[in-house]
Amino acid sequence: MNLLVTGAAGFIGSRYVRTLLAPDAPDAPRITVLDSLTYAGTLDALPLGHPRLDFVHGDIRDTALVDKLMAGTDQVVHFAAESHVDRSIGAAADFVLTNVVGTQTLLDAALRHGADTFVHVSTDEVYGSLESGSATEEYPLRPSSPYAASKASADLLALSYHRTHGLDVRVTRCSNNYGPYQFPEKLVPLFVTHLLDGRKVPLYGDGRNVRDWLHVDDHCHGVDLVRTRGRAGQVYNIGGGTELTNRELTGLLLDACGAGRDRIEYVADRKGHDLRYSVDWSKARDELGYRPGRDFTAGLAGTVAWYRANRAWWEPLKQRTGSAP
Repeated sequence: MNLLVTGAAGFIGSRYVRTLLAPDAPDAPRITVLDSLTYAGTLDALPLGHPRLDFVHGDIRDTALVDKLMAGTDQVVHFAAESHVDRSIGAAADFVLTNVVGTQTLLDAALRHGADTFVHVSTDEVYGSLESGSATEEYPLRPSSPYAASKASADLLALSYHRTHGLDVRVTRCSNNYGPYQFPEKLVPLFVTHLLDGRKVPLYGDGRNVRDWLHVDDHCHGVDLVRTRGRAGQVYNIGGGTELTNRELTGLLLDACGAGRDRIEYVADRKGHDLRYSVDWSKARDELGYRPGRDFTAGLAGTVAWYRANRAWWEPLKQRTGSAP
C-alpha cells in the first residue's frame, strides 16, 4: 500500500511517519513525503534512509507534481499547513494559499486518480471559543483567526468532495499538541527554550486562556485510527483530556526548568485571542477505540527533557527566525 503524507517534515507529520515506519508497526505502508520545507520544516525529523520512505521536496499547490505523485497513491494523510496563529494575523494570504488552495489541489488529484482514502488533518480552533462544555463534531464552525478560518474553509472543501464526488474524505480536529521536535514558536517549546536560555517567557494577557493538551504520539495514534477504521465523510475530534489555563501551564514549565515566577513577562494580548478550546472526543472513542495514552505529567517532563538534551536541534531554528537572544 502506497501512502502520501504531506507536510511530514513538520512536527506532527514527521512523528506520524516515524510511527508508521517503526519496526513493530503493523501493515507498514510505503510512504512518500511531500513537503516544501518552509521555515518550520526540518529534514532531520525524518528517517530519510528508511527503505520504505521517499522524500519529495515540493509544494502541495504544484498541480503537475501533485498529479504525478497521486498517480501511484492509495491513501493520503494531509498534514501540510501554515499553522501559527500569530503569523496569520499579519500575513493571511500565505494561509489561504497553502491551507485552502493547496488542499483543493490535493483533493482534485486524489479524485482524478481514484485514491482510496483522504485524511484531512485539522484543528479544534475551527470551533472558536467555548464558554463552557466541549464541541462535538456537529458544533458550528466559528473561527476567529485567519489561520482557523483557512482551516475551517479547507475542512468544508474536503467534505464537499465526499458529498459531491463520493471521495472517501475523513477529517480530524485535534487539540493543542506538544512533544519533541515541535518548532520553537509554539507555546511549549518557545517557553522551554527561553527558560533554558535564562530568558523570560511572554505570557499573553492575564494567562486565563484555556487549552486542551494532547501529546503528539496520541494525536498520531488517533489520526491512524481514522485512516484505518474511520468512516467516509465523517469528522473525528482528537483530544488529550488535559485542560489548563496558559498561566497554569506556564507554572508547570517554570517548575520543570527550575525557574521562578519572576521569569514571566505579561505582554499585550493577541488580537482575537480565543479564551477556551475544548473538544468532545467521545465519537473517536466509541467508534474507533481512541483514548489518549500519555500521562500529561510524564509527557510534559519528557518533552522538557528532550529540549534540554537537544539544544543543537532547536538553537539554530530560533536564530533563523529571530527568536534567539
